[in-house]
Amino acid sequence: MQSFYNKALAGLLGLVVASVLIGYACVRSTYVRLPLLPAADSGLPWRGEIMADSAVGGRSTARMIDDTATLTFEFTSVKATDYPFVHAELAFRDRAGKFAHVDLSRYSAVEFDVKCMPANTLAFGLVMFEDQVSVPGRFDTYRAPYTYFFCNGNGEHVELDLARLRTDQWWFDTHKLNLARQEHTLTRIAKLSFGSTFQSPYGVPSTVQVRNLTLTGRDMRYLVLFAAFMLVAWPGYGLWFFRRHTQALLAEVKDKMRRDIPLVAYQQLSQDLHRDKEQSAILRFMATEYVNPELDVETTVNALGIGRNKINEILKAELGFTFSTYLNKLRLTEAARLLGAKEDTSVAEIAYAVGYRNVSYFNKLFKEEYGCTPKTFRKLRDSAPESAGP
Repeated sequence: MQSFYNKALAGLLGLVVASVLIGYACVRSTYVRLPLLPAADSGLPWRGEIMADSAVGGRSTARMIDDTATLTFEFTSVKATDYPFVHAELAFRDRAGKFAHVDLSRYSAVEFDVKCMPANTLAFGLVMFEDQVSVPGRFDTYRAPYTYFFCNGNGEHVELDLARLRTDQWWFDTHKLNLARQEHTLTRIAKLSFGSTFQSPYGVPSTVQVRNLTLTGRDMRYLVLFAAFMLVAWPGYGLWFFRRHTQALLAEVKDKMRRDIPLVAYQQLSQDLHRDKEQSAILRFMATEYVNPELDVETTVNALGIGRNKINEILKAELGFTFSTYLNKLRLTEAARLLGAKEDTSVAEIAYAVGYRNVSYFNKLFKEEYGCTPKTFRKLRDSAPESAGP
């Protein structure tokens, strides 16, 4: 059994280590990231663009300085219209360079580093296609949810929740939609936008530099995979342990019985092997009287007229056991035989039949001898193929 327990422990440790490593890898994998800046590291193709209110009669101006390593642009916001604006946008493209819609539903947040000169409150937004409302390529029909962030010349690290972007009321009014429908999906995104707000300084040249733009999110499918692994691996180990433990226990019991049978005097007693009359007398007496619950050293001394010390010396020299140890060997070996041979006989009846008055004490000794209770021993014997018998 020790060999089995060593293998089981090694398997358990291996399973624990594998579970920890796989769990760690799966948890790590749930954190998904999509870099967009620098452009060379971008997971999606895009092109930098500038939009200003000059296209609708305003006088704000803007120009792109860099859209590769960073997204850097300059602008001057001029209050010549009711809502002056300037936007620097990342417009997604397909392989042919045409406008494309990308699925960003795996991502729940955006983060970036930003510097502004002078200090500024800017807007970050998405330009997304809305089913039954938007016309492909006509971005004035697209939905544009946004939120605000602050930046200054010292630099800020900004993290924004994409689920908390808001859409202006005029868009709902223009398209006759319910204003309560603020929720949106990120399955068809055309652009990411950085732009001025009504709190941006007017008539002052401003510079904005965005670095390390990255979309982040959680993909819980990896946790499902980990749960599936746990549901398969641990019950599988438990099933293996149960089956192999039963097999190992049965093999040990059989081996124990093979080794004990030659010690049973009533089966193996031979005058050729025990020429000494005292040895023969002791072994013969114990072989016939072991079923007597009153049998002990004193009973044997009185019956044979051999001294206590002499009896123990003979048994120790002949078999390597003391009187009580050998007596228990006789009784337990016969009990094991009866458990396998007499299926209709109860454990208590067998205990009494081999000389034990106390069934609990018998169960304790039997388990110490064979590594399992009498009931388990009987089940193991019944479940073993006949050809595998001792």
